[in-house]
Amino acid sequence: MAANETVVDNRSWTRGVLSALLWAAIFVIVVVWVVLLAVIFVFTVPFDPGRYTVGRWFRRAAVTCVAINPLWRFRTSGVMIRDPRRPYVVVANHESYADIFLISHLPWEMKWLSKVEVMRLPLMGWLMRMAGDIPVHRGDKRSRAEAMNGIRDRLSKNVSVIVMPEGTRSPTADMLPFRDGAFRIAVELGLPVLPIAVAGTRNAMAKGSFRFNRATAEARVLEPVETANLTKADVPRLREEIRDRIQAARDQLRAELGILS
Repeated sequence: MAANETVVDNRSWTRGVLSALLWAAIFVIVVVWVVLLAVIFVFTVPFDPGRYTVGRWFRRAAVTCVAINPLWRFRTSGVMIRDPRRPYVVVANHESYADIFLISHLPWEMKWLSKVEVMRLPLMGWLMRMAGDIPVHRGDKRSRAEAMNGIRDRLSKNVSVIVMPEGTRSPTADMLPFRDGAFRIAVELGLPVLPIAVAGTRNAMAKGSFRFNRATAEARVLEPVETANLTKADVPRLREEIRDRIQAARDQLRAELGILS
């Protein structure tokens, strides 16, 4: 084996060991948070039907996980909304599982639309259900309809909801087409759409892998787009306008972060 191949193998082995240790630490954090969130749930939910407080504490678990990870440098920028209890339909591009860890750094609560399989997991699923996140089985029309009703419910309780309208992570650096659902609900309820551009997380955790990689990532919050005077006929235009804005901001972020691929 050549010397450079040995270096590559050693780095890969070291990163694998570090990833295993980090997942073990994350497991401990999750266990602690189950107890913590259960206590917060009992004392706050009777007075907080939107589970805003429980959700905020749940997102702090993600922030804690990033804080212990020496490979990740995550940050946020852009518009900081003034009233965290004004509900927004938040949409963001999707690069990897690490998006959740990054976006959780924003200082207001948003309920997440998540695959039902994740919410069935012990511990993590319990946390997500206590926080009021919304399960969906993407291949099931009935489940998708129930998820849309769940989104409407959270928004009616003055809590924002975040949706990744690509539907899945792109296997390349190209963004996928956006789906209509989030934009239809925003127009239906006359609520503003809050776009977020994400860059850098694709390198933090590649699709199909749970190994942590060194990465600097940023989530940039863009100006909200009001929908009060729009109709269903405006949904395609709104969807493409928001996608174009996120694409442009993402490309700018990638340039600022020095991401080449």
